[in-house]
Amino acid sequence: MILYDKFTLENGLRVLVHEDSSTPMAVVNVMYDVGARDEDPGKTGFAHLFEHLMFGGSKHIPSYDEPLQVAGGENNAYTTNDLTNYYCQLPAENIETAFWLESDRMLSLAFSKKSLEVQRKVVMEEFKEHYANKPYGDVWFKMRELAYTVHPYRWQTIGKELSHIENATITDVKKFFFAHYCPANAILVVAGNTTTVQVKALAEKWFANIPAGEKYNRQLPAEPKQTAPRKAIVKANVPLDALYKCWHMSNRLDDGYYAAELITDILSGGGSSRLYQALVKEQQLFSNIDCYHFGSTDPGILTIEGKLVKGVKMEAADKAIEAEIEKIKTTLIEEKELQKVKNKTEASLAFEDMSIMNRASSLANYELLGNAGLINEELNKYQSITREEIRSYAQQIFDTNNCNTLYYYAEEKL
Repeated sequence: MILYDKFTLENGLRVLVHEDSSTPMAVVNVMYDVGARDEDPGKTGFAHLFEHLMFGGSKHIPSYDEPLQVAGGENNAYTTNDLTNYYCQLPAENIETAFWLESDRMLSLAFSKKSLEVQRKVVMEEFKEHYANKPYGDVWFKMRELAYTVHPYRWQTIGKELSHIENATITDVKKFFFAHYCPANAILVVAGNTTTVQVKALAEKWFANIPAGEKYNRQLPAEPKQTAPRKAIVKANVPLDALYKCWHMSNRLDDGYYAAELITDILSGGGSSRLYQALVKEQQLFSNIDCYHFGSTDPGILTIEGKLVKGVKMEAADKAIEAEIEKIKTTLIEEKELQKVKNKTEASLAFEDMSIMNRASSLANYELLGNAGLINEELNKYQSITREEIRSYAQQIFDTNNCNTLYYYAEEKL
């Protein structure tokens, strides 16, 4: 059981406190309810760009990192299609440094042309290095475009195309900031060797005077039900042929999400999993194979991907995957196999909860989903999934008409 207190400032900032006196450290986590799904389709990559810009200095603090390092702290951030998260860990006696830093950039980020140019270059290099010039780097650009027709999950967090960041102006950046980075659209979680009384006092001192801003009203187009299979073929300069298949699945709060999570573990959760045993070890069709999903807030996609052994035909590999899928759709999983993946999930959740950094992040995530209390309910949701539900959800997810397939061929060298 992870205990926490919660209060809300008058400007709408939600604050959660998790006290843990067993550590000398404290974590200050600020989560903004904005991700790549909230971008203009013609100006994508902005949420990720802001992950970088927020470290470019604020009105009263030219460098975010230096004061934190002097206070013995470390920090990082990440952006997804659903959210943006900034977090730092430092000795608890220096916790006010983190409040000062986070509040100043929420109140008055420095919008300088120099900062924009510096961070623009960083993001553009990241785009080129990890996506444009990396083997298989364009897979998810193509797969998202294939799987999604209207929902903004159809582009990646890095952005749909390089020109969107290349052409971003100070005006564009300011507009995006004031629409999303405000108390009404943020959650502050403080965990570690602190008290709710101390956090309340510091939150009032450093955040209460920041104008609330407007709570972002998200109105995204719902992805229509897929009614026919889709397929794409790519040839590129890569070492091995690769096969990618994905199917639409439930949103983060639906019971089907928990079933899908267990299904991914049944199919590819380690060396004893079904896909590895059948397709890598026994039939030797793939050199590696994986099944996963992205944990998306809105309905996401469950994926199977693998690199083929040289000489194996793509169609044969595809049929072999379909044969394994047919088994989980038609035959009840044994209780022993289901219990094994449930035990693995329980161990994973317990391991995550060992770190105050993870506890703070989880509380912020669950609060963003609408209920921080889910942090103590997740395990029961996994444990309650039955063998019959696994089969039922497998039939629902692995519907032929719900499938998107990408054949990614290695170009033959002359």
